[in-house]
Amino acid sequence: MLKSLYIQNYVLIDNLNIQFENGFSVMTGETGAGKSIILGALGLVLGQRADNKSLQSQSEKCVIEAVFDIAAYHLESFFEANDLEYDETNCILRREILNSGKSRTFINDTPASLNVMKALGDHLIDVHSQHQNLLLADTHFQLNVVDVIARNKTLLTAYKEAYKCYISLTEQLSELKERAARSKEEEDYVRYQYEELKAAQLIEGEQETLEQEMETLSHAEEIKNSLYKITALLNGEEQGAVQMIKESLSRAESLSVYYPKAKEFTERLRSAYIDLNDLASETETRKEDIEYDPARMEWIQNRLNQLYSLEQKHRVASMDELIRCRDEYENQLKTIDSYEEEIRVLEKEQQASFQTLIGQANDISATRKKAAEVIEQQLVQRLIPLGIPHARFRVEFLPKPKPSSDGMDEIQFLFSANKNEPLKPVAQTASGGEISRLMLCIKAMIAGFEALPAIIFDEIDMGTSGEIADKMADIMQDLGRKMQVITITHLPQIAAKGKVHYYVYKEDTSEKTHTRIHRLDEAERTQEIARMLSGASLTEASVANAKELLNNAGNANK
Repeated sequence: MLKSLYIQNYVLIDNLNIQFENGFSVMTGETGAGKSIILGALGLVLGQRADNKSLQSQSEKCVIEAVFDIAAYHLESFFEANDLEYDETNCILRREILNSGKSRTFINDTPASLNVMKALGDHLIDVHSQHQNLLLADTHFQLNVVDVIARNKTLLTAYKEAYKCYISLTEQLSELKERAARSKEEEDYVRYQYEELKAAQLIEGEQETLEQEMETLSHAEEIKNSLYKITALLNGEEQGAVQMIKESLSRAESLSVYYPKAKEFTERLRSAYIDLNDLASETETRKEDIEYDPARMEWIQNRLNQLYSLEQKHRVASMDELIRCRDEYENQLKTIDSYEEEIRVLEKEQQASFQTLIGQANDISATRKKAAEVIEQQLVQRLIPLGIPHARFRVEFLPKPKPSSDGMDEIQFLFSANKNEPLKPVAQTASGGEISRLMLCIKAMIAGFEALPAIIFDEIDMGTSGEIADKMADIMQDLGRKMQVITITHLPQIAAKGKVHYYVYKEDTSEKTHTRIHRLDEAERTQEIARMLSGASLTEASVANAKELLNNAGNANK
């Protein structure tokens, strides 16, 4: 319930602090006194948009603070999910609007986003203004009414999860089919490129090997002559390096007998002799291996030209990159070939998801149709005492061609207020006063099936008077036994039945006009009800009538 509302520097309000009670309270005052301003301030602290035009004084910020008792709302998970401190007896929503037009929002003194504040506000209080009567023509609102009466919350939660799953699978399938179609268009190109690269029989490192061999064959004579010369210099019979080192080794061995240092020379010369002798043998063999082979050169040149051409075509710089291109084309072809199986599997999953969804939608439809019977009976029963004795009401079901996020049902409220008048959609047949009464009955009916947050009715009695207004007051008074109800009214029949009565008025000072609110005591209530009955000038009859209204209402409140 709303415990208090503090307003500072907002439109005609300089400073206002209102304490509220549980049960049924009423708020009265002359037109233009500021009742709507108070509601506007409450709307801001519940998350509505704001700008600096609503500031009374541009030199100060506007502060609006509402305190709620939320013990009965079971909102612990909401506070935990949004990392907010939870206080069930004093939940404080505060909105500060700066003269720059920017605003700050706080929940229990913790900064919060406007969206979070609005989401929390939706759980705390329902402000039913006159324009909300238009909701009665909204099919989404009508469907929500039916679901509340059907107590479909659990079924709808499960259905929405199933619907999300079905939509996700449908989107995945559509995307997969699009990819498959695009790939199919590219398949001939990809397959041609792959077959060409595959036919080339690419081998890692082949290009480098062939380039080196080509370089060798191109200089075969030069290489052969050089190897021949190296062999002669190393192993010539007279001046060969190997023979000269061999002779040096023999002399060092002889010298080592009487010159110890020569032993080191001997080892070094022996090592050099072995290495050079081995090198001479290798150059001798290698020079015989080198032969100019024009046929081999031509083959290598053709093979390299093929590889260079492929690299240029695929815009790569090496054999390794070319092999990667071939492997990528191969993988693309495997993917293309696998799409058909993937689509088949996904279609099977989607169909199973669809069947589950349809089953859940049918269960929800069944509960809605049962609830519709209850709504049709209860609304007619509630409307008869409100001056619509010939009321008829029906919930019409129009099946949707495919599942949507709220099921397979399109709902339409049909209404007739007069004899022999055909049932028509509410918006086409109900007057403003009839719609107000319908909305009040719907709210009262919902309260019997689901715990509603606190509710504020802003002149829901518009277009009614006399006995009808009295009956509407009875409904609101009964609602007040289940929840907090605050009603803004101009009708004495309704004002008299409130447990608490607030009076909104304007006060003129030398500088400005301010909106004030005052909680009336019994004597003041009598005067206000009498004024509402007779106008500006009070009469003994109007005062007596006011006392009677209050007395009757007091007995009903007991």
